[in-house]
Amino acid sequence: MTCGNCARRATDALQSVAGVDVASVDLAAGTAWVSWKPGQPAEVGRLTEALGRAGYPGRALEDAAASGVSGENSWDASWTIGMPSAVVLGVADWGFGLGMDRRYQWAAAVVAVLVVMKLGWGFLKGAWNQLKEGGANMDTLVSTSVLAAMGYSVPALLMGVHGHLFFTEVVVLLAFVGFGHFLERRMSTRAGAALKSLMTLAPVRARRLGVAGEESECAVAELMLGDRIVLRPGNRVPVDAVVEDGRTAVDESLLTGESMPVERAPGATLFAGSLNQSGRVIARVTALGEDTALAHIADVIRRAQSTRASVQRLADRISSVFVPVVVGVAIGCAAWWWVWPESAAAVHQEVVRWSWPVHLPESPWATGVYIACAVLVIACPCAMGLATPVALMAGVNAAARRGILIRDARALETCGRVDTLLFDKTGTLTEGRPRVVSVEEFGEGIGEGMEAKALASALARRSTHPLSRAIALLGTEDCVLEEWHEEAGMGIRARWRGQPVELGSVKHVEWSGVDVGAALQAVAWAGEQGATAVLMAVGGRLVAIFVLRDAVRSDAAAVVARLRGAGLRVGLISGDQEAAARAIAQEVGIDEGEVIFGIPPQGKARHIEQLRQAGRSVAFVGDGINDGPALASADLGIAVSSAADVAREAAGIVLLGTRLELVAEALGVATATLRTIRQNLFWAFFYNAAAVPLAALGMVSPAVCAAAMGLSDLIVVGNALRLVRWGRSRG
Repeated sequence: MTCGNCARRATDALQSVAGVDVASVDLAAGTAWVSWKPGQPAEVGRLTEALGRAGYPGRALEDAAASGVSGENSWDASWTIGMPSAVVLGVADWGFGLGMDRRYQWAAAVVAVLVVMKLGWGFLKGAWNQLKEGGANMDTLVSTSVLAAMGYSVPALLMGVHGHLFFTEVVVLLAFVGFGHFLERRMSTRAGAALKSLMTLAPVRARRLGVAGEESECAVAELMLGDRIVLRPGNRVPVDAVVEDGRTAVDESLLTGESMPVERAPGATLFAGSLNQSGRVIARVTALGEDTALAHIADVIRRAQSTRASVQRLADRISSVFVPVVVGVAIGCAAWWWVWPESAAAVHQEVVRWSWPVHLPESPWATGVYIACAVLVIACPCAMGLATPVALMAGVNAAARRGILIRDARALETCGRVDTLLFDKTGTLTEGRPRVVSVEEFGEGIGEGMEAKALASALARRSTHPLSRAIALLGTEDCVLEEWHEEAGMGIRARWRGQPVELGSVKHVEWSGVDVGAALQAVAWAGEQGATAVLMAVGGRLVAIFVLRDAVRSDAAAVVARLRGAGLRVGLISGDQEAAARAIAQEVGIDEGEVIFGIPPQGKARHIEQLRQAGRSVAFVGDGINDGPALASADLGIAVSSAADVAREAAGIVLLGTRLELVAEALGVATATLRTIRQNLFWAFFYNAAAVPLAALGMVSPAVCAAAMGLSDLIVVGNALRLVRWGRSRG
């Protein structure tokens, strides 16, 4: 592989193999990483066959550790050997006019042969592999140009032909193209730095705590689920684990983008790759290897980088026919100068009259080779192949550094079309940790020695809903419940001591035939305060009302204002009653007309679909707990989640941090990435459209063409690297 376009073609070849889930190619290391779909056997032979058919023969690494070894086509020699040789020959030929000196020509021939052997071998090998499979790529163009120039110059030198020879051009061409790839690889490595950083976060050694309390160091690969490990201040967490003893502060910034350390006490989760800062803790291993949150996050980033935006498909179709067309143009130009030199010279002179002076070789044969080489080199479609992948890599990595996981290119493209953004309330606009602020009992209470708080706590303990979790904290007493059932977003039903019990919203309890009139005033008051009322009934009569309030996130109002300032219609969709939903909306700055209330989870998806049918492009922001249908039905799902939930999220964008402003930042970086992809593709098309005709008319030399081709690659990669700075410039 010689450029990003080659890496993309190799990735496509691997991805086309039946059973492959994700394939990623590291151009700099010359290696590929492949994961198979669940239940599919790993058949390496089919992978190597697919690579061979694409023109990139490969083999399986015996040791995964060898994957960090640089590929055989290193570009380091382009600036240690190629550039010095190009400078010396260029100064001698074009500066001191020694091009026609026979001694210089022999010296230049020796240098050119050595440079071709060192720098040109990779191109020649790649072109031959492509030719064997009936394909053509950038290697084909560079190799054809080098072979044409050397094929003319070497026989001419041996036969003593007086005239211009192309040894200097060959050296300059390979040096400039190689140096361009050297810089391209270094810049692309910077663009993918976040993934590489993640992959090196988790240490390979751990301190295991034995049954007798003794500590011993071991390889992480030797750990098993349930083992206990010891973490001291300054240690990185090697695996996912749960704290059993001790308290500490943990830095999870490289995982979630959150700069502030988080407190971890017994029962809290520790993620692989996070940094233990202050205390000694003992933790129990809960996930290893590919099952850790760190591995899942890295997998999401890798998947996103390997996807392709639909805008790239046009470039792919053009590239597939571009190389054969360019070869045909080069052959046609050479034949024109060889067969009808007077006509070609007349056209060239007419163009020169309106442009700039150009000095062509004296011989028509040499001129034909000169122009053919220029056309072949300047038309290399590497910039076109790099346009999308390098921008996608930079954008995905810039987002990941801030705790924003973009799943694929489709999510990026959708961001550019979104005009409506709907927020879920609980856990999204609010902190997601509601607290019971008051409890009011009715009538004679429950009786039978049971307090309302205790029964409500037992009912709520099996539910994962935020309101249920808050009520579950009211007591620790357990009781026997039968026929326990939860209706998502509405409430809980069960039987206790033979009596039906209900815990949930006014509608939920009322639908059971319970008279809720005595609670309506309290429910109305709670709604006016932006709180939520949860009713409990036992044996068909109302026994208690629990008022819960969830604090609005401190940055919610600023984020809503920022999104509205960007031209988006911002709305709120909630299962709460009208008063509670409108109170929260008013507090964060959402218009009354954009508030949808009393909608259960399954109803959110239907409402989003109605908005889409009305012509809106909808993004939905939910907490990922019970918002799966809504996230899936929206044009763009944005899940506010935890690192542990990444593997099961279906959203296009996952926010790992607690800051709500990540919503605006996610849309910002996605839009910037899509804009960069379009800019890169425009430049790549514009460059080839303008450059090929100039080269065909003899207006630029092969050496200038080599520099221009390398410059076009650097412009595309450099433009993409602005996304990396975007990620660092906002804090």
